Order: sequence, then C-alpha cells, then structure tokens
Amino acid sequence: MNLQHLLDKSSRDHSHLCPRQVLGVRLGLAGMKSIGFDAPPDQKQLLVIAETDGCFVDGLSAATNCTVGHRTLRVEDYGKVAAVFVDVETSRAVRVAPALDIRQCALAYAQDEPRPYFAQMQAYEIMPDEEMFTVSEVRLTASIESIVSRPGMRVNCDVCGEEIMNEREVCKNGMSLCQPCAGTTYYQPAGFFLRQPVGIGEVKPNSAAHD
Repeated sequence: MNLQHLLDKSSRDHSHLCPRQVLGVRLGLAGMKSIGFDAPPDQKQLLVIAETDGCFVDGLSAATNCTVGHRTLRVEDYGKVAAVFVDVETSRAVRVAPALDIRQCALAYAQDEPRPYFAQMQAYEIMPDEEMFTVSEVRLTASIESIVSRPGMRVNCDVCGEEIMNEREVCKNGMSLCQPCAGTTYYQPAGFFLRQPVGIGEVKPNSAAHD
C-alpha cells in the first residue's frame, strides 16, 4: 500500500498531518500485516479496536478502511496509542502498540531536524516496524458475535420506550432495559426534559429498573 497516499487521505480528513496520524497509519499497516492482510479486506472481515481517540484514529482509519459508521472501528478509550486488530472470521486478534522508546529512536532517523515534533513526523514514515512497535497475540474478553451483533436486532426499552440496537439491551426481572435504565450510564438525568419527546406521553417510572 502506498504510504504517501494514506497520509494524504488522513491529512485530508483531519485538515492537517501530525506525528500521531503518521503513527496511526503505520500502526494500522503493521496490525493488518500481523494477522495476514496486505490490504484492507472486504466484507467487514477486519475489526479494529482503538485504545484512544483523536488524530491517531484518523491514521488508523485511513490505513485500514475501518470506520465507526461501518461498525468495523471501535474506541475503548484507555488513553493509549494502541489498537487491537481482529480477524472476524477466525477470531484471531493481535494488539499493536508503539515501542516504549519510540520517540527517542525517532531522533536517530531525523538527525537534521532539531524540532522533536517534526523529527517524529519524518522518522515515523521510514522507521522499520520492528523498531516502532510491539505486537502481541491477545484474546478478547467478549465474543466476536456479541461485539458485532447481527443486522436488524432492535428492541424497545420496557422503561423509557427508546429503541435499543445491536443487542445492547440488559435483561432484568423479565424486562428488556436500555443500559441507562438498568443503571449503567455515563450521564445522570437533570430531572426535566428540555423538549418533550414527540409521541410519548407519560414517561414510565424508573423504579422497576433500579430494584
């Protein structure tokens, strides 16, 4: 795959090019290679799970063609520049992360550039994979089937009535609940609607969901 083409693609989507995008492209290529893909496979065979968001993920996406919209790219935000690459057909998975001394090693490949930011950007284009990355076989803690789900899987929450896709409901006390109504959520209700949902009368009480 043409590295410059992928960098151009990433910078176009991101509006500029930075070291972490270059790193994301190189890491994406290394991850695919590690599980036997010379290029992005067809038919959603590759799943990439990034461990942070931001510029790095734009580079990953450019290299792998995996996107959130196609449900082939996921973010588990650990704040780490690393990613797991999964062959959906075989369930083989590898985790690729930058070498711990990658920034120091990069300086040796761009000795004429005194500015670390630009030295890293130059070096990350030419450094060998074995000096840039660590690659390890891993096993996912959830099955591929539960992560990817199946088309058309939809239910309505028995408490709030909102639709839940991709088998993300929680079954509790004989009810199908969305995760917020089941008590697992990243937000807390403020106690009032800014705008009453269209077509919904009284909201069902939440007490049953939090027994």
